[in-house]
Amino acid sequence: MYNSDTQFAEFLAGEVKKYEGVMVPKEASILERMLIKNVRYTKLHPNPDDEFCFPSIGPNFGIISNYERTFRQYGTMRPNLYDEPLMVQKVRPNGYMILNGHHRWAAGMRVGFNKMPVTIVKLTQEKDIENMIRASKHDKRVTLDLDEVVFVDDKNAPMEKVLHFPYNRMYKERIRLGIPALLHYLGKQGYDVWVYSSKYYSYDYIRAYFKKYYVKLDGVITGTARKVKDKDEEKKKTEQLFKAKYVETIHVDNNSLVRSFRDSKEFEDYELSGNPESWSQEVMNVIKGLS
Repeated sequence: MYNSDTQFAEFLAGEVKKYEGVMVPKEASILERMLIKNVRYTKLHPNPDDEFCFPSIGPNFGIISNYERTFRQYGTMRPNLYDEPLMVQKVRPNGYMILNGHHRWAAGMRVGFNKMPVTIVKLTQEKDIENMIRASKHDKRVTLDLDEVVFVDDKNAPMEKVLHFPYNRMYKERIRLGIPALLHYLGKQGYDVWVYSSKYYSYDYIRAYFKKYYVKLDGVITGTARKVKDKDEEKKKTEQLFKAKYVETIHVDNNSLVRSFRDSKEFEDYELSGNPESWSQEVMNVIKGLS
């Protein structure tokens, strides 16, 4: 099916035209989002706002061909597909919109697969942000980047103990040592805690994960890197919501803490040593000393 690059490009353009401006995010149940499921190709739709679908950029047919060779070599074994399922969002009127994995989707189609394994995620929408802000209790907030600060990939880095079974199978990301204690401290000091990720996590997955460490997150924003045509307008609305809510914002990074205020262009910058063993305590000490 669509074996030539031209045939596939024509098919993709038709799919984009068919669903652009029609697909609307649809709520998926918690159980649906917990499981990897096999979905028929007829219910998998490319994301019109992804670069994969832009005529000026388009698919990388070299990448698609590499996946094709792997799929043809291993047949039904299809290595890594269940370790790396397509990330999709449930949509109206029918099926799922692909968020991550377009090249694998294309390769599977060209090989002749009838189904592909998917993980359904719920990205943070503007309405979700409004609801989280409305539910928050404080006029100060702290923000942290999940990808760069909170989660660690280095196996030698100090990290929190892994959760007990079965949660260690459900939550595979490892958390930096001291993060739960730091977030708990921030809440006690009257700060709302907001975390961000460019990855396609379900925001309720992140909230549930931290709840296992007895930490309440006030705000979770995921999929910040997704391509959205009206993203600038959406970003402006979000910034206005935050500005109306919070008098003070502190952003915590690996090597610094930056404090800013709603009605001022000035900010305070506090340097951190970056020592992973003492990082969380250093952040607490800085916040303790703020007037």
